[in-house]
Amino acid sequence: MQAHVLRGTKQQIAENLARMPGEIREAIVFVEEPAPAEARMPDREDIFAEMRPHMVDVEDLDDTREARLRRKSWTT
Repeated sequence: MQAHVLRGTKQQIAENLARMPGEIREAIVFVEEPAPAEARMPDREDIFAEMRPHMVDVEDLDDTREARLRRKSWTT
């Protein structure tokens, strides 16, 4: 007896299983349970609310690595 691992969608697994030669006696299937809606959607609480007074809003900020290194070299 040989063991095979079939991965893919339900359709792909079923097709591959049907094409296998020989008698198939057993199959072990792992089914992922869909997450409940409340687990997928955390509370809509603003996680940054307590930090907002300390944040700076700057439009058109160039925050690329090169720009940050250029700004740092001006301060040293």
